[in-house]
Amino acid sequence: LIGRLMFELPEEMGLIAIAVRQTQGKGRGGNVWLSPVGCALSTLHITIPLHSNLGQRIPFIQHLVSLAVVEGVRSIPGYEDIDLRVKWPNDIYYSDLIKLGGVLVNSTLTETTFHILIGFGFNVNNSNPTICINDLVTKFNKERGTKLKPLTTDCLIARTVTVLERLIEVFQEKGPNGVLHRYYKYWIHSGKQVHLHSEEGPIAWIVGIDDYGFLQVHEEGKGVVSVHPDGNSFDMLRNLIVPK
Repeated sequence: LIGRLMFELPEEMGLIAIAVRQTQGKGRGGNVWLSPVGCALSTLHITIPLHSNLGQRIPFIQHLVSLAVVEGVRSIPGYEDIDLRVKWPNDIYYSDLIKLGGVLVNSTLTETTFHILIGFGFNVNNSNPTICINDLVTKFNKERGTKLKPLTTDCLIARTVTVLERLIEVFQEKGPNGVLHRYYKYWIHSGKQVHLHSEEGPIAWIVGIDDYGFLQVHEEGKGVVSVHPDGNSFDMLRNLIVPK
C-alpha cells in the first residue's frame, strides 16, 4: 500500500501504516515475522536527500529507528530504568538476553532523494512468542516497589516516530557524532567478543560502529577494522566478514 502511495504524495506529507495484527509479516532476508495482537507494527515512509549527512550514510537509519524505540520508552518519566536495549544492526532487546523487536529498512533512490520504507515491530503487550515491554514493566514494579502503568502500542508507535524525527534532525545537522553517544548508552555490545569469518575464526572485540553504520572490531595484532554480516542468519553476529 505505502509502496504505491509514497511517490504520489507531496514530500512534506508524512505516511505511516499501522497494523493491529499481521498475517504475512516479513523479517530480514524473507524470514517470517510473528505478529500477534499486542505487538506494535508499523511501516513508516520518510524521504532523505541524497546529498545530506544521512543520505550519505543510509545504513544508519536502522540504528536510529532501533534507538528511537528504546528512547521512546526510556524517556518517559519513571520508565528510564526499564532494561530495553539495542542490538546491532536492527534489533531491540531485553537486556542482552531476549529479542522483543526488530527493524527492516528498504530504500529507493529517485534522482537525488531516497524514499525510505521503515518497517518496525516490537512486543508491547504480548508475552508470546518471547517477551514484551509490559512484562518488563511488571518485573520492574515487583523489584522496585513502583506502580508504573502498562504502556500501549499506539502510544509507543507515536513516541517512536517523534523521537526518530528528532534523531534524524540531529544527525543531519551533526552527523554520526550527534547521536552515537545516545546509541552507545543503550547498546549491548561494548567489549563483547565475536569470531571473524566463521565460528572457529579469529577472535575480535567489538569497539563501536563506524561513520557508515558498520560494526568496528579490534582484532588482536591487526587493529580496528569494520565488518558486516556474512549473509543472513538468525544471529547477525555469528559470522562477520571484513569487506575487501
